[in-house]
Amino acid sequence: MQNPIFDKTQLNSLFDELQKAKTILIFGHKSPDGDSIGSTLALHHYLTKKGIKSQVIHPDGFPNFLKWMPATDSILLFDKHKDQVTELIAKADVIFNLDYNEQSRVGRDLGELLVNSNATKVIIDHHQQPDDFATYTFSDTNSCSTAQLVYEFIESNNDLELLDETIGNCIYTGLLTDTGSFRFPSVTPKTHLIAADLISKGVIHSTIHEQLFDINTPERLKLLGYTLNNKLEVLPELNTAIISLTVKEMLDHKTQKGYTEGFVNTALSIFGVNLAVFVKEDTHIVKISFRSKGDIPVNEFSKLHFGGGGHINAAGGASKMSVEETVNKIKAELPAFLEQLKN
Repeated sequence: MQNPIFDKTQLNSLFDELQKAKTILIFGHKSPDGDSIGSTLALHHYLTKKGIKSQVIHPDGFPNFLKWMPATDSILLFDKHKDQVTELIAKADVIFNLDYNEQSRVGRDLGELLVNSNATKVIIDHHQQPDDFATYTFSDTNSCSTAQLVYEFIESNNDLELLDETIGNCIYTGLLTDTGSFRFPSVTPKTHLIAADLISKGVIHSTIHEQLFDINTPERLKLLGYTLNNKLEVLPELNTAIISLTVKEMLDHKTQKGYTEGFVNTALSIFGVNLAVFVKEDTHIVKISFRSKGDIPVNEFSKLHFGGGGHINAAGGASKMSVEETVNKIKAELPAFLEQLKN
């Protein structure tokens, strides 16, 4: 069953532009995860099979456990290739915006370049409340991942015969990571049908799971152990768990990019906990990850207090306060928020 958001008239119009375009760019969001890398690369490989050249660009780097996917070495990073990316944006004909729906998600400097670009802009995304900056917006907030939407984009263009193991590996990675290994409520029967089709195309699902989740280093496990032993705070009266890390603590444990991936889900797995928060100090800012169960809209809490957003059960935000002050603010604001939900 094809997704109705992919209107055939719009698809035909878009592909007419793609066939004529000389410079096509595919952007993912800042601090890219498996869905961001997987969906952008999947679209890139699909367009290549259509005879359409494109360039994948991300604002900054991504964890090593995602670098096994085909063509990750061709991704341009804005923080390392600023002049080259700036030049490409200036002459771009079409710009895809994948796995984000507001241009602030790529960072201030890159966001300004994209806002000022005269290129045709395309959104393919599943986050709530998309901004109105694109000529073509393919948005489905009920979808489990942007990777699934890329599959449905290909499907709606009647091109599933072009889908091979290379494209499939990238899509499956996005599905697997953004659904918590198919356990989140956003998973639908269609998600499993897509996964089955990808496996039939040659995707080895066990290998992908191993590449993503079974490559721990002793340093990462020690960091996780330290965090759970020393930085985990359970608030039983709020059914909430909060963990936090400072830059010094991460440096002391030789933390690399991606080491803290999934820590917030570990906190959410505690029996009786319905809301988990991970507060992590970064350069000039404190990043916050929220996860919840059931109908607790952490995206609303994040937007209200930390300028963030995302999904009902998974959201992010940021704070200019210290880690300790940020944790205290969360503790101070949560009771009223949760009480309001009850009422």
